[in-house]
Amino acid sequence: MIDTKYWYQSKTVWGSLVAILASVLQAGGFELDEGAQGDLAEGIVALGGAIGGLLALYGRLSADKRLG
Repeated sequence: MIDTKYWYQSKTVWGSLVAILASVLQAGGFELDEGAQGDLAEGIVALGGAIGGLLALYGRLSADKRLG
């Protein structure tokens, strides 16, 4: 692996977190099937990318110095 990315951009990390959440929910009596787990993980990754883009845009618009 040559390319790097932040942990929150990883589908594997989010998939693992969703699987843990699904296990906790199942222990509480709520079932989340594998298809729903995958959809939830992909949605979280997409939402994270959108939030990151908005934060980057805000940072650029609120910056005190110009780009050169």
